[in-house]
Amino acid sequence: MKLTPAIIQDARTGEVLTLAYMSEESLQKTRETGETWLWSRSRNELWHKGATSGNTQRVIAVSEDCDHDALVVSVIPNGPACHTGARSCFTGVPPRALDRLMNVLRDRREKRPEGSYSAKLFNGGRGRMAKKIGEEATEVVIAALSETRERLVSEIADLVFHVSVLMADEGIEWSEVEGELASRER
Repeated sequence: MKLTPAIIQDARTGEVLTLAYMSEESLQKTRETGETWLWSRSRNELWHKGATSGNTQRVIAVSEDCDHDALVVSVIPNGPACHTGARSCFTGVPPRALDRLMNVLRDRREKRPEGSYSAKLFNGGRGRMAKKIGEEATEVVIAALSETRERLVSEIADLVFHVSVLMADEGIEWSEVEGELASRER
């Protein structure tokens, strides 16, 4: 039986969750059901991911590489992907910059450390956050019309930071924004 390596990836964040193997049958069942089916090499049988644990994965897309000898399966996980209970089978893979930022902002919102700029924004409430977003958006417009590309990048980063503060205050994740953008694709 031919087994194809399948990289299982979080569709919202791009995080690699695990590397597994698919047979033709498991690939077909994955496509038919919209959930991840794999081939268990240890049990030598077809395996529905989450059948016993409840940690299923809703499949968003299945992509083959150019040689047709590997797959990437983009999923929305319902719980951890790893049998150890960890979110991912891989350790030490750094999160994306926006995810790192959100982790820091959630921590600052919770702990409100003295001297922290983001804690100051959280303490100022939504009005202060909204005002800063407006100021930063204006600076992006000015940079776009009359300043260097480097200055524009800097101003966009400031805007993204302040929008992220508001998102952290509301409990919104970047993956939700990405999902909204994806729903608008035509």
